[in-house]
Amino acid sequence: MNQAFFKNKVAIVTGAGQGIGFEICRQLALQGASVILNDIDHTIAEEAAERIRQQQGTCIAFPGDSSDLGFIQELVNKAVSTFGKLDIAIANSGITLFGDFLEYPADSLYKVINVNLGGSFFLAQMAARQMIRQSSSGSILFTSSVTGHQAHKNLAAYSMTKAALEMLAKNLVIELSRYKITVNTIAPGATLTERTVNDSSYESVWSEITPLGRPATALDIANAALFLVSDQASHITGQSLIIDGGWTSVSPSPF
Repeated sequence: MNQAFFKNKVAIVTGAGQGIGFEICRQLALQGASVILNDIDHTIAEEAAERIRQQQGTCIAFPGDSSDLGFIQELVNKAVSTFGKLDIAIANSGITLFGDFLEYPADSLYKVINVNLGGSFFLAQMAARQMIRQSSSGSILFTSSVTGHQAHKNLAAYSMTKAALEMLAKNLVIELSRYKITVNTIAPGATLTERTVNDSSYESVWSEITPLGRPATALDIANAALFLVSDQASHITGQSLIIDGGWTSVSPSPF
């Protein structure tokens, strides 16, 4: 994409202090967007935003709990008060709590649902309200997962929420298309991030079972995300784009 492809666009990205979310923020900012970077960890959020600013990107940190309704509204208000509008909302926050289905505790289930579904649902709702008030088009993007398409051991709760996000995107086509707001989903597969590289076997195992011979990088995922929130994708809505090097076509287990 052109270096200034997102010039004059304002974006919110949640769960963006590291990994995929950070790279999405970085690429948006480097391509001209003004970005609100959210992470629940204050230090990580501030350091991430500063890294982007050092690369001449426009980015401010707004740390907080992206599953809290009051905070979500503050997040949208911050974008508008700082940059005057909101064009793009990317609900990237999510948590993974592994556990055997037969022993899975209620508090873990409700925490996964609250963050992965509740936070995404209400960010979309509040962002859409702002876009409608502006009488402008807009783009909303959810981060799903390949586990929303293929069963994965010990991830029943997480996988359920990720599949639900893809259905939410489809349903919002009915609700938001009249306002020229697109809603799509990306579904990353195995990806090299700060979290996964701490597992010494992660890259080798996923390189072996991924048809293209390697796990994704955060940039691979960010490139797909940027396309779906760009003007080039203005006639694409209600869709989910799997970015997994072909893994879901064959689906061998890493275990």
